[in-house]
Formats: sequence, C-alpha cells, structure tokens
Amino acid sequence: MEGMTKRERQVTDEQQIRGILDRAKFLHLGLAVNNEPYVVPMSYGYTHENGRLVLYLHSAVRGKKLDMIRSNPNVFFELDCDQLPFEGQKPCQYGLSYSSIMGRGRATIVADAQEKEKAMTLLMKTQTGKDFSFTEELVSIVAVIRIDVTEYTAKHRPVPEKLR
Repeated sequence: MEGMTKRERQVTDEQQIRGILDRAKFLHLGLAVNNEPYVVPMSYGYTHENGRLVLYLHSAVRGKKLDMIRSNPNVFFELDCDQLPFEGQKPCQYGLSYSSIMGRGRATIVADAQEKEKAMTLLMKTQTGKDFSFTEELVSIVAVIRIDVTEYTAKHRPVPEKLR
C-alpha cells in the first residue's frame, strides 16, 4: 500500500495492533466486480499464521458477497475502534480520535469443516472474549470466508495535546 500521509499516526507495535483487532468488533469489507464496488460491515475473527494476519468472516451460505468473492477474490478491509469526538476553538479544530487498521487481501470461501470450526471459534473469541466450541453440524449452516491479508497499516489519531 502507499505510504501513510501522517506517519506520526502509524502504529507498528504488534501488541498495539492486536489491541485494535481485539477492540474493534466489525470490519467493512470492500469487494468489486465488473467495476461495481460493494462494501459490507461484518463481524470477524483473526489469527496469525506464519507471521501473517488471517481474518475470518461468516455469512449466509448464499448471497451477493459470496458471488463477488468467487468472481474476484481481491478484497479491501477497514476496521476501527476507540472513536472519541473532540472540539476546538475553531471549526477546523474539531475532529475524531480513533484507532484503525486497513488493508488488502485475498478471500477464499472455506470448505474444510475443521477450518470452519476453528474460524468460528476465533470469531466468537474476538467478538465476545469467550471460548466456544462448534460442531461440524453447527458450521454446516454458515459460510466462512478466509482473508489472507497481504498488506495492512494500523493508525491511531489521539486527541490533540492542546485540547486535552
């Protein structure tokens, strides 16, 4: 991805990045087919495999997003958390403090029942902080999307020092 404009806001610390992934509860998934963009908010889970970020999403077993992924597996995502509006003395000093991650990846629809069970367990852990177990029967009624993230950037915009 192109470099971040405001480099002082870039987050590179792995613990801080994991914190953002844990605090955000949904992501915006960007898809495109035949020059038609489509963005949908989705709950997610995540893991790291061989040093790479992997995201898991779940959905109905049929639908537009699955059709789009089959046609074009290249995706973009954005997730954010810690939103806190702030005010200033002038209109252009108003803003929003936040943390975010955005990136690109390649989506696949998971067919393997064991990977689907793992994905749903990770998703519930990210969403609730609790451990759940899933059976093949339970995961057979949902589709699981795996995103192998190829690149991403993390960012934190704090409340400006002079406004604290």
